[in-house]
Amino acid sequence: MPVFLDSNDETFEDDFRHLLSMKREDSPDVDRAVAEIIEDVRTRGDAAVVDLTKRFDRFDITPDTLRISDAEIKEHISKVSHQERQALELAAGRIRSYHEKQLPEDRRWREPNGAELGWRWTPVSAAGLYVPGGIASYPSSVLMNAIPANVAGVGRLVITVPTPDGVINPLVLLAAQLSGVSEIYRIGGAQAIAALAYGTDSIPPV
Repeated sequence: MPVFLDSNDETFEDDFRHLLSMKREDSPDVDRAVAEIIEDVRTRGDAAVVDLTKRFDRFDITPDTLRISDAEIKEHISKVSHQERQALELAAGRIRSYHEKQLPEDRRWREPNGAELGWRWTPVSAAGLYVPGGIASYPSSVLMNAIPANVAGVGRLVITVPTPDGVINPLVLLAAQLSGVSEIYRIGGAQAIAALAYGTDSIPPV
Protein backbone atom coordinates (compact mmCIF):
# COMPACT_ATOMS: atom_id res chain seq x y z
CA MET A 1 0.00 0.00 0.00
CA PRO A 2 1.51 3.37 -0.99
CA VAL A 3 2.32 5.96 1.67
CA PHE A 4 1.85 9.62 0.78
CA LEU A 5 3.71 12.32 2.69
CA ASP A 6 3.29 16.07 2.47
CA SER A 7 6.08 18.23 3.87
CA ASN A 8 3.51 20.93 4.61
CA ASP A 9 1.57 18.72 7.02
CA GLU A 10 2.06 19.39 10.73
CA THR A 11 2.64 15.69 11.28
CA PHE A 12 5.22 15.37 8.49
CA GLU A 13 8.26 14.93 10.76
CA ASP A 14 6.56 12.19 12.79
CA ASP A 15 5.15 10.53 9.68
CA PHE A 16 8.54 10.57 7.99
CA ARG A 17 10.29 9.08 11.03
CA HIS A 18 7.62 6.39 11.15
CA LEU A 19 8.19 5.60 7.48
CA LEU A 20 11.94 5.25 8.02
CA SER A 21 11.43 2.96 10.99
CA MET A 22 8.93 0.69 9.26
CA LYS A 23 10.07 -2.89 8.87
CA ARG A 24 10.20 -3.81 5.23
CA GLU A 25 8.25 -6.96 4.51
CA ASP A 26 10.14 -10.07 3.54
CA SER A 27 9.09 -11.83 0.36
CA PRO A 28 9.59 -15.56 0.87
CA ASP A 29 8.21 -16.33 -2.58
CA VAL A 30 10.71 -13.98 -4.23
CA ASP A 31 13.57 -15.30 -2.09
CA ARG A 32 12.68 -18.85 -3.04
CA ALA A 33 12.46 -18.04 -6.76
CA VAL A 34 15.82 -16.25 -6.70
CA ALA A 35 17.46 -19.11 -4.79
CA GLU A 36 16.18 -21.57 -7.41
CA ILE A 37 17.58 -19.44 -10.23
CA ILE A 38 20.97 -19.17 -8.55
CA GLU A 39 21.14 -22.92 -7.96
CA ASP A 40 20.08 -23.58 -11.55
CA VAL A 41 22.92 -21.41 -12.87
CA ARG A 42 25.41 -23.04 -10.51
CA THR A 43 24.31 -26.47 -11.67
CA ARG A 44 23.66 -26.04 -15.39
CA GLY A 45 25.75 -22.98 -16.22
CA ASP A 46 25.25 -21.62 -19.73
CA ALA A 47 22.20 -23.80 -20.37
CA ALA A 48 20.40 -22.25 -17.40
CA VAL A 49 21.36 -18.71 -18.40
CA VAL A 50 20.11 -19.33 -21.95
CA ASP A 51 16.81 -20.84 -20.77
CA LEU A 52 16.17 -18.06 -18.25
CA THR A 53 16.98 -15.35 -20.79
CA LYS A 54 14.51 -16.87 -23.23
CA ARG A 55 11.92 -17.03 -20.45
CA PHE A 56 12.29 -13.55 -19.01
CA ASP A 57 13.67 -11.46 -21.88
CA ARG A 58 11.75 -13.20 -24.67
CA PHE A 59 14.46 -13.83 -27.23
CA ASP A 60 16.59 -16.76 -28.35
CA ILE A 61 20.23 -16.80 -27.40
CA THR A 62 23.08 -19.30 -27.37
CA PRO A 63 26.18 -19.60 -25.20
CA ASP A 64 28.18 -18.19 -28.13
CA THR A 65 26.04 -15.03 -28.28
CA LEU A 66 25.78 -14.26 -24.56
CA ARG A 67 28.63 -11.79 -24.91
CA ILE A 68 28.03 -8.74 -27.09
CA SER A 69 30.77 -8.80 -29.71
CA ASP A 70 33.08 -5.90 -30.53
CA ALA A 71 31.50 -5.70 -33.99
CA GLU A 72 28.01 -5.39 -32.48
CA ILE A 73 29.20 -2.74 -30.05
CA LYS A 74 30.74 -0.72 -32.87
CA GLU A 75 27.60 -1.05 -35.01
CA HIS A 76 25.23 0.05 -32.24
CA ILE A 77 27.43 2.91 -31.06
CA SER A 78 27.45 4.30 -34.61
CA LYS A 79 23.72 4.97 -34.16
CA VAL A 80 24.28 7.38 -31.27
CA SER A 81 23.70 11.00 -32.23
CA HIS A 82 26.48 13.58 -31.98
CA GLN A 83 24.58 15.43 -29.24
CA GLU A 84 24.09 12.28 -27.15
CA ARG A 85 27.73 11.30 -27.57
CA GLN A 86 28.87 14.74 -26.43
CA ALA A 87 26.63 14.55 -23.36
CA LEU A 88 27.97 11.13 -22.35
CA GLU A 89 31.58 12.16 -22.99
CA LEU A 90 31.13 15.27 -20.85
CA ALA A 91 29.58 13.25 -18.02
CA ALA A 92 32.28 10.58 -18.26
CA GLY A 93 35.03 13.20 -18.10
CA ARG A 94 33.55 14.85 -15.02
CA ILE A 95 33.00 11.56 -13.22
CA ARG A 96 36.53 10.41 -14.01
CA SER A 97 38.04 13.70 -12.84
CA TYR A 98 36.13 13.55 -9.56
CA HIS A 99 37.17 10.00 -8.73
CA GLU A 100 40.79 10.55 -9.72
CA LYS A 101 40.93 13.12 -6.93
CA GLN A 102 39.70 10.44 -4.50
CA LEU A 103 42.51 8.00 -5.24
CA PRO A 104 44.32 7.08 -2.02
CA GLU A 105 48.11 7.16 -1.99
CA ASP A 106 50.51 4.43 -0.97
CA ARG A 107 52.99 5.40 1.71
CA ARG A 108 56.21 3.91 3.10
CA TRP A 109 58.69 5.14 5.70
CA ARG A 110 61.47 3.85 7.91
CA GLU A 111 61.38 4.17 11.67
CA PRO A 112 64.51 5.17 13.69
CA ASN A 113 64.88 1.54 14.76
CA GLY A 114 65.12 0.48 11.12
CA ALA A 115 61.62 -0.96 10.80
CA GLU A 116 59.98 -0.18 7.47
CA LEU A 117 56.28 0.61 7.71
CA GLY A 118 53.57 1.74 5.37
CA TRP A 119 50.50 0.78 3.45
CA ARG A 120 49.59 -0.02 -0.11
CA TRP A 121 46.25 0.17 -1.89
CA THR A 122 45.64 -2.69 -4.29
CA PRO A 123 42.63 -2.87 -6.63
CA VAL A 124 40.69 -6.10 -7.03
CA SER A 125 41.47 -8.01 -10.21
CA ALA A 126 37.89 -8.07 -11.52
CA ALA A 127 34.48 -6.54 -10.88
CA GLY A 128 31.01 -7.31 -12.19
CA LEU A 129 28.40 -4.59 -12.62
CA TYR A 130 24.69 -5.08 -13.15
CA VAL A 131 23.13 -2.46 -15.42
CA PRO A 132 19.33 -2.08 -15.41
CA GLY A 133 17.83 -2.55 -18.84
CA GLY A 134 14.25 -3.66 -18.44
CA ILE A 135 11.51 -1.04 -18.26
CA ALA A 136 14.12 1.71 -18.37
CA SER A 137 17.77 1.85 -19.30
CA TYR A 138 20.36 3.98 -17.56
CA PRO A 139 23.69 4.66 -19.27
CA SER A 140 24.46 6.93 -16.31
CA SER A 141 24.56 3.87 -14.04
CA VAL A 142 27.33 2.47 -16.23
CA LEU A 143 29.37 5.66 -15.96
CA MET A 144 28.90 6.06 -12.21
CA ASN A 145 29.79 2.45 -11.40
CA ALA A 146 32.36 1.49 -14.01
CA ILE A 147 34.47 4.65 -14.10
CA PRO A 148 35.37 4.58 -10.36
CA ALA A 149 36.41 0.94 -10.75
CA ASN A 150 38.45 1.79 -13.83
CA VAL A 151 40.12 4.71 -12.05
CA ALA A 152 40.90 2.44 -9.10
CA GLY A 153 42.77 0.11 -11.44
CA VAL A 154 40.41 -2.87 -11.56
CA GLY A 155 41.85 -5.08 -14.28
CA ARG A 156 38.72 -6.69 -15.69
CA LEU A 157 35.39 -4.87 -15.75
CA VAL A 158 32.33 -6.88 -16.75
CA ILE A 159 28.78 -5.64 -17.12
CA THR A 160 25.55 -7.52 -17.63
CA VAL A 161 22.57 -5.74 -19.14
CA PRO A 162 19.21 -7.31 -19.95
CA THR A 163 18.06 -6.79 -23.53
CA PRO A 164 14.30 -7.48 -23.57
CA ASP A 165 13.16 -8.83 -26.94
CA GLY A 166 16.80 -8.67 -28.03
CA VAL A 167 16.88 -4.87 -28.16
CA ILE A 168 20.22 -3.32 -27.19
CA ASN A 169 20.47 0.29 -26.00
CA PRO A 170 23.36 1.93 -27.90
CA LEU A 171 23.82 4.54 -25.16
CA VAL A 172 24.60 1.81 -22.63
CA LEU A 173 27.23 0.38 -24.97
CA LEU A 174 28.80 3.80 -25.53
CA ALA A 175 28.84 4.46 -21.79
CA ALA A 176 30.56 1.11 -21.29
CA GLN A 177 33.17 1.96 -23.90
CA LEU A 178 33.85 5.35 -22.31
CA SER A 179 34.16 3.69 -18.90
CA GLY A 180 36.78 1.10 -19.85
CA VAL A 181 34.49 -1.93 -19.60
CA SER A 182 36.14 -5.15 -20.78
CA GLU A 183 33.14 -7.41 -21.44
CA ILE A 184 29.40 -6.93 -21.91
CA TYR A 185 26.84 -9.74 -21.59
CA ARG A 186 23.22 -9.46 -22.73
CA ILE A 187 21.69 -11.07 -19.66
CA GLY A 188 19.79 -9.78 -16.66
CA GLY A 189 18.02 -10.82 -13.49
CA ALA A 190 19.28 -13.12 -10.77
CA GLN A 191 20.76 -15.36 -13.46
CA ALA A 192 23.18 -12.60 -14.45
CA ILE A 193 24.34 -12.09 -10.87
CA ALA A 194 24.76 -15.84 -10.41
CA ALA A 195 26.75 -16.14 -13.63
CA LEU A 196 29.10 -13.36 -12.53
CA ALA A 197 29.51 -14.88 -9.09
CA TYR A 198 29.96 -18.55 -9.99
CA GLY A 199 30.94 -18.41 -13.65
CA THR A 200 29.83 -20.55 -16.58
CA ASP A 201 31.69 -22.00 -19.55
CA SER A 202 31.11 -18.73 -21.44
CA ILE A 203 31.28 -16.24 -18.57
CA PRO A 204 34.35 -16.37 -16.32
CA PRO A 205 33.51 -15.45 -12.70
CA VAL A 206 34.58 -12.06 -11.40
